[in-house]
Amino acid sequence: MSDLETFRTETRAWLEENCPPSMRTPMPEDEVPWGGRNGQFPNPDTKVWLDRMGAKGWTAPTWPSAYGGGGLSKDENQILQQELSSIKARPALFSFGLWMLGPALQEFASEEQKLEYLPQIVRGEIRWCQGYSEPGAGSDLAGLQTKCVEDGDEYVINGQKVWTSYADQADWIFCLVRTDTSVKHEGISFILFDMASPGVEARPIRLISGSSPFCETFFSDVRVPKKNLVGELNAGWTIAKRLLQFERSSISNFGAVTGAAPVSLDQVAREYVGTTENGALADGSLRDRIAAHNMDAKGFQLTLQRVAAEAEQGSGPTAASSMFKSYGAKINQSRCELLIEALGHQALGWEGEGFSDTEISATRQWLRSKGNSIEGGTSEINTNVVAKQVLGLRDHQ
Repeated sequence: MSDLETFRTETRAWLEENCPPSMRTPMPEDEVPWGGRNGQFPNPDTKVWLDRMGAKGWTAPTWPSAYGGGGLSKDENQILQQELSSIKARPALFSFGLWMLGPALQEFASEEQKLEYLPQIVRGEIRWCQGYSEPGAGSDLAGLQTKCVEDGDEYVINGQKVWTSYADQADWIFCLVRTDTSVKHEGISFILFDMASPGVEARPIRLISGSSPFCETFFSDVRVPKKNLVGELNAGWTIAKRLLQFERSSISNFGAVTGAAPVSLDQVAREYVGTTENGALADGSLRDRIAAHNMDAKGFQLTLQRVAAEAEQGSGPTAASSMFKSYGAKINQSRCELLIEALGHQALGWEGEGFSDTEISATRQWLRSKGNSIEGGTSEINTNVVAKQVLGLRDHQ
């Protein structure tokens, strides 16, 4: 038996023994395993599954074992993912630390910082949020004004961030701050600090969908140890750009970020529109558009998988991640629009009797999808990145 065959056999046996039965079912929205010191686990098995996978390092299977990761090779990780899929196992952890911060720390952090933060990310012990956008610095992120000044062995931070995802529930923040006001890009630094620090306040923003995943975040004389600076002083823009590539790669598949299981387009269309005698969707026009959407979505997912495999052989995401993020937004918005059309007047529900959970969820997903072309950099900004850094085009002189 080859080493990979042995690994598959051992992995299958471990998963069978350690993955609770309830973790082999679709994941309700209130059971998304964000982890953190204030993590909520309505289903105790969610915490059990997280702890077991975290201890194994399999929440970050290809990260080095020295930093708490699984230390798996590309082929071993492929086998792990296949075996997880075969038992329909839920993800053990959803984490901005896994998707964005961790990869950036491995590239830019000191060895001391890697040993401190990466194992905690793997085990889901810290829930992170991202302090990037500001009221006056969204698309032009490098225009940020949150100030960070030295004071002995500490930095003192004052300013405001906005659209900070889950800031009110996060333990720590990875934040861009201005440490030099005389220059723009070269005056930005990248720093980590505890959201429980005196002077930090997060205020949820209520969205049209009825949820409040984003926050306004205020910093008033927040004191942060100098050792929490990642990379060199005033060199944070390089880290910021790299982390944005990881972010755009992660949100190319929006379900992975929200944690919500998407309503099945095909299933809803058949149920609400009906089928012909031969089983085809009764509405020919809608049938054609759903088929076209499904082909686009499948092609997109296969492309993401191919690029992910190629990235493992290279240096991670590139500027092409902007292309995937922009197209991912279109794919998800198209799916939501078709879903609402299939539901007909039952898509008008918001709450109360007369509307099922599926109908209400679909309506809220449709509203939520409107933000897909804004978050992680607007589609216009991402198109510019693709034009300049992928296609090599230049501004017209």
